Parts: sequence; structure tokens; C-alpha cells
Amino acid sequence: MPCIDEPWSRPPAKRRAWLAFWCAWGLVGCAQPPKPASTPPAPPAAVAAPRPVSPSATPAAIASPTRPGAQGVPGLTPPKPAGPAARGPIPRNPRYVKLPAPATPRSQAALQAQFATRLMQAHPDSTYTSRPPERLYAIPVLEIDLNGDGSVRAIKVLRRPSTGDEATRMAMDAVRRAAPYGDVSRLPKPWRVVETFLFDDDLRFKPRTLDVD
Repeated sequence: MPCIDEPWSRPPAKRRAWLAFWCAWGLVGCAQPPKPASTPPAPPAAVAAPRPVSPSATPAAIASPTRPGAQGVPGLTPPKPAGPAARGPIPRNPRYVKLPAPATPRSQAALQAQFATRLMQAHPDSTYTSRPPERLYAIPVLEIDLNGDGSVRAIKVLRRPSTGDEATRMAMDAVRRAAPYGDVSRLPKPWRVVETFLFDDDLRFKPRTLDVD
């Protein structure tokens, strides 16, 4: 005797119940989605090895975006080099600056200082601000008489260098270009300035009045 009765040997009512049971069982099995086949995990992405730095490279040659003025970094400006000392041959066409009207000097000392300062400001390419060399090329000494408005009335050479008249002529021309030197009409007469010009081997000069430590 079989363990399970054949459904088609049963009465019609039992056959319908049996069919309903197996259909319901089949729907439950179909409702469950099949489990996806397990796939092996993807291999990890290859990591690029760090780029070797040449042993000869110095820290200054490796740009650092956090250091201002780093070399080779876009958008950053390299640091400006230190300005050269005011020495060396004078340019072929040196600059001569036309200065604005000066202040009115209130004393002879103020006039002397303003006179020397304007000489420097009017001749940026033919003067120097550093300490004079131990051996100077020429040291002309000029005596300058002024008019009441500070313009030059007369120039007298008190000391002429033994190296020639070139430095003396340059000093006299510089005095005329830097004038006027301010309204001196309220100062006691004579309205006069005496200045010593310290010329180096490149024929750059510095007024001795400004040669202070």
C-alpha cells in the first residue's frame, strides 16, 4: 500500500482540494526570489608607488605650496632678490628726477640737510648710499651761493681733485639739476652751502653731509 494516495483516485471534491493545496505550495515557492550567486570580491585597486626624489635635489628645489614664494608653484611669486648695492658703472643714460618744490628751511642746518638730500633724490643712478670706499676717486668741494628763492646764484670750486675735472663738472651739474633748495630769504646772509662730494671709482657720488653712521 503506497504511503501517499494518488490524487486522481479520490472523489472530485478531494481532487479539487488537493489541486488547490499544490497550487498554493507552488505559488509560495515562486514568490521567493532566487538567491544571487555569490561573486568573489573585486581585487583592491593598485596603489601607485611614491615617486622617488633624486638624492641631488635640495629642499629649496622641492616646491612647497605652504611656503610663500615657493619656486615652481602656480600662483605664487618667487621672492624678489635683494637689491644690488648702489655701485657699479653708471648707466649710459642715467636718470635725472625733477623734484617737487622743497620745504622752507628754518635754519642753516636744515638747509644743509635739504641740499644734500635733494642731490641724492635727483640723481638715483649716479649716487650711492652705502659707506664710502676707503680709497675715493675724487673729492671735489663746492661752495654754492643761493638766491632768496633757493635757486643757484654762483658755484665756486674750493677743492679741485688731482684726478681731473670730470668729477668736479659732474658735481656742479648735479647742484644745478637739484635746485631750488627752498626759500632762504628769512635766513641770515650769506645764503650759502658748502658741500664735499665723495666720488668712488665708478664716478658715483655721495654728499659728505649724509655720510653719517
